[in-house]
Amino acid sequence: MIWKARVLAPLIARSVVAVQGLGAHPFYTWVKTEKTKAKKFSRLFGKKSKAQGKDEECSTRAVMWPRDLLVPAFRSARIATYSYGSDWRDSQVNTSLRECGQQLLEVLLQHRQRADEQRRPLVLIGHSLGGLVIQQALAIAVHGSSYTDLRLSVSGIIFLGTPFQGSGEAAYAQWLAMLIRLQEKKGNKYTLLKTLQKDSAGLHALSIDFWRSYGEYDMTCFYEKRKAHYGPVVRQFVSTQSATLVGKKLIYMDADHSGLNKFSGTDDTNFIRLLPELSRMVGNSASVVADRYCSKDADPAGNVHWMVRHTLNSLFTGRTEVVERIQSALRKDGSDTTKQKRVVITGIGGMGKSEVCLKVADLVREDFWGVFWVDVGGSLIAKNGFIAVAQALGSPAKSVDESLRALANTKKRWLLVLDNADKPEFDYTQYIPSGVQGTVIITSRNPECSRYSTVPAEVLEGLDAEHSTQLLLKAAEVPELSWQLCAKQAQDVVRLLGSHTLALIQAGAYIAKGYCRLDQYHEKYQRQRKSLLKHYSNQETSRHLHVYGTFEVSAKELEDSNNETGQDALELVTIIAMMHYSVLPLQVFADAWQGARHVLQAEPAGIDKVDALGEWHVSQLSEIIDCKSAAWDDHRLNKASALLASLSLVTRHSSDDLDGLSMHPLAHAWAKDRLKAEQQRRAWVTAGCVIALSKGQAKTWQVYERELWPHVPSFLSPSVQMMFSFGPQKAVLPILLMCGRELNQMREDARLEQLLDGIYQVLHIEPSNPSTKHVSIWDLASRNLGYMGHARESVELLEHIVKVEKTMLKETHPDRLASQHELAGAY
Repeated sequence: MIWKARVLAPLIARSVVAVQGLGAHPFYTWVKTEKTKAKKFSRLFGKKSKAQGKDEECSTRAVMWPRDLLVPAFRSARIATYSYGSDWRDSQVNTSLRECGQQLLEVLLQHRQRADEQRRPLVLIGHSLGGLVIQQALAIAVHGSSYTDLRLSVSGIIFLGTPFQGSGEAAYAQWLAMLIRLQEKKGNKYTLLKTLQKDSAGLHALSIDFWRSYGEYDMTCFYEKRKAHYGPVVRQFVSTQSATLVGKKLIYMDADHSGLNKFSGTDDTNFIRLLPELSRMVGNSASVVADRYCSKDADPAGNVHWMVRHTLNSLFTGRTEVVERIQSALRKDGSDTTKQKRVVITGIGGMGKSEVCLKVADLVREDFWGVFWVDVGGSLIAKNGFIAVAQALGSPAKSVDESLRALANTKKRWLLVLDNADKPEFDYTQYIPSGVQGTVIITSRNPECSRYSTVPAEVLEGLDAEHSTQLLLKAAEVPELSWQLCAKQAQDVVRLLGSHTLALIQAGAYIAKGYCRLDQYHEKYQRQRKSLLKHYSNQETSRHLHVYGTFEVSAKELEDSNNETGQDALELVTIIAMMHYSVLPLQVFADAWQGARHVLQAEPAGIDKVDALGEWHVSQLSEIIDCKSAAWDDHRLNKASALLASLSLVTRHSSDDLDGLSMHPLAHAWAKDRLKAEQQRRAWVTAGCVIALSKGQAKTWQVYERELWPHVPSFLSPSVQMMFSFGPQKAVLPILLMCGRELNQMREDARLEQLLDGIYQVLHIEPSNPSTKHVSIWDLASRNLGYMGHARESVELLEHIVKVEKTMLKETHPDRLASQHELAGAY
């Protein structure tokens, strides 16, 4: 209903439209009368039974405030009220909130068809559900070009008790509706009432959609201060929290829910609170809308500059949630205009960080006037990239700083991707334009780069099992109809490669070329891992061609550093390469220092024991472990660990209970395979001395038994003959015996038996004919024989040990007593 005569249309400068609430009467919902009547529950949810009459409209005792108060106050505005089918008592009415919103949108368009009407400023007022109908209408308007003028013309919105988060009372009203509609056929959903229920998922989604597009608009929320009395029922139908929009003005009215949209006159206290808000919105409407159109008309529609060299890999798979989160963060929702939007994506090399950026850039391309991609992996290539951006902007810039200033001063929407921000010591703020303009995405291997992010950063890990399998099968060019048949074999390869994105693509390309079948890849990988991980396709290649290439870039960074920390980091990663890729507690390095100090301070043993650790073992330790220091100093170890973590070569695990390092299986394989023979020998000896010397501190090996369990078997993976070739026989044997004792503790009986058999062959000894020199070996062998079920042989060795120790050790010597106890138990 329009309350301003259309004959005055040429003078109309703006429109004010009020939208009713649920179940309200089109006329009486806006009327306040001086008569006092008993309130009934139906006043909120139903319409008056009293028919509207002419005399009533003109009654001096009743005020229909849009007509009687707003028309005189805003003479150049067209004042209108809007009603819709929302009577929940009517069996023929069962509309949804979306239908109501769509209908409002279309009715508004019908009344804004002339050229002089299409951009007329519009102020909307919504009471209760009417506010949600306005929200829904504007949310729909975002998705249709025919609604562009309408949504740009909204200069302000006033919400009167709108339940943005629903109302607990909706459930009670729904119960009443069910009583009234008992005769209706089954299947009626009471859609509007259900929408109003507290914590409605639909309202939550609507609120997010609305805020993303209209967060910058002028809005004021009014809420009820009084509780409503309906007989014995006393309720605040919409809570203060539910009636609130975050960051928007919030004002209370001294009224219950149904009184929020009724005023007795210009001296009504509640109207006095409403009028300044409405006056501001109406008064500012012309300039607000003009500014919006000025900004819209100034910018060419869609994307003008697309400076992205690469195309999205056709094999791109998964990452849906990550892409959606980033895409959502990049949207211009007006939630915070005080800081530049920046998203940082971190992860190890080859995980697909750049591909995710390409996917996001492709999806949001039309939202940005310019999309610019700069590789910041090197200073020269970065400089060339920024100068190219400046040239596209029409700037004569010749340096990075000048290019950044040109971009920072560009008022149109732009997106800048800084790819390969991997250098740990470099400050990448040097490549970020100043100010709050624009949006920036940064990819980096360095987890510390996450601090540049102004929205939640993304850590890219391996694809889930399903998408990893799909990626492998796509790359292998397996027909989709055959995927189910190949699933188990593909999953085996996925586990083998640790769901590493680039490795899966390489494996698929290898299979697609016919070098092996899918079911043969696992076995071939075990024999030819290095060559397989260096294989790559000539089509859609990665920046570093193959998996090992991605890690080698980080290694070169360390080699070129020419400083102590870089060299320590290289040595530390080679030590870890000799272990397992799972978490290695850093406490073993402290324990190795403690063991080394004990060796250096111990008096020479009276007996030449084959398992004794000596100065040779201490001398083989890394310089990270300063054995000459009187106290343990972990400074160098921590700096080396931090540097490796910053290059994503290792992952640091820090908690109250554990501080350790782990590696991705492929990074671990690379670290081992890149070593030349002499480097591998040296790394094995150093790692072995760390294990052997730390074993003296039994507490650590007990506390971290689960974490340390995989490392000893991995360390012992070379053949026994090869391990003895890594150093002097007398020096290697104590290391192997220390590891053998740990295998015994772990009950890795078969592995220990293999280790002992290898030792027998190298030393030319046999347990059936034990020598007196190798008591430590026989002690370990007797335990292993017992666990393996060879009780008689175990007892014979124990008897031999006791006999030898009787002639060499005192009666009270701990070793002699322990052997006697062991023999007694074996009997």
